[in-house]
Amino acid sequence: MHYSFLGMVVTQWTRLPPPPPADLAEKTVVIVGANTGIGLEAAKHFARMKPARLVLGARSEARGRRAIEQIAKETGYAAELQLIDLADFASVQAFAARLKDDPVDVLVANAGVAEAEFALTKDGWERTLQVNHLGTALLCLLLLPQLARGGALHKSHPRLVVTSSGMHMTVQLGAEYARQPSVLRALNTPDAFARPNFPQYSFTKLLNVLFVRALSAHLAPAAGVVPTAVCPGFCVSELRRNVSWREEVVYKLMEWTMGRSAEQGARPVVYAALGPDGRDGRHVEFFRGAYVDSCEVVGPGDWVLSREGWEMQERVWRETIEILEEVAPDVRKIVKEYLQ
Repeated sequence: MHYSFLGMVVTQWTRLPPPPPADLAEKTVVIVGANTGIGLEAAKHFARMKPARLVLGARSEARGRRAIEQIAKETGYAAELQLIDLADFASVQAFAARLKDDPVDVLVANAGVAEAEFALTKDGWERTLQVNHLGTALLCLLLLPQLARGGALHKSHPRLVVTSSGMHMTVQLGAEYARQPSVLRALNTPDAFARPNFPQYSFTKLLNVLFVRALSAHLAPAAGVVPTAVCPGFCVSELRRNVSWREEVVYKLMEWTMGRSAEQGARPVVYAALGPDGRDGRHVEFFRGAYVDSCEVVGPGDWVLSREGWEMQERVWRETIEILEEVAPDVRKIVKEYLQ
């Protein structure tokens, strides 16, 4: 699929169906990045389906508590809050450890940032790169055992949803990056971050798609997990709160002319987690490794589907696993048990 401004406009104006109703009475849903915007609206949709447990992951306790109260007020459902900061590998590990003995049926890795200035986290990674890719990948890997346990308990296909973006079609990890000793470390530099047109966010959204596709390809069949990447579309949200004032002017104009509400943007996310019809069964397996946009499975960017894209996908996968095995020893055990 090619990216074009006209195509994005048409997609933005597409009328989206409501999320498919699902029976979540005995199931656990975990959604990270759930205290505002798309994540909060997705959490409300899940809450209305009355899951046995709805865990909201948020970086700020105060904002997380406000989200819990808003969900209770609007849906009558009592969700629970667990703190997590994807810019801190130790925080991600602590979050996963608190769920270690619990089955999980749906994991939505929705947290993301778009930074205007280069800054390293305490772990030594550019913040956008760590939050959107490495921290998200670590969370997904650490919760694979819980997802597999949920699937075995309910004889179902547990869902792992990563929020990506159509912006992944605007960039490629081409020959310039193929020549680098490490692709991810090449992206972890001020020079790479400072390129025109603010590409770092787009690169991390491409990494999301590559990670989901690679995870799907390497998962052992017995795990039963269905990983899916989803584009919520261009939405009115707090994602761009750190961009420059010039970029903010452009984004405000786009929001006014074609921006989806956060609730509209949440619909594809919930669809990726429960679709196509809210009833679990073998037919949902076509979501495995898929890319969802506007509540339907579509092809990702053409480069992703190319031979060059596949080769880079496998390289990024290996680099990601190597990096995360160093920061979280449990990853090595999980890779051995659940991946191939």
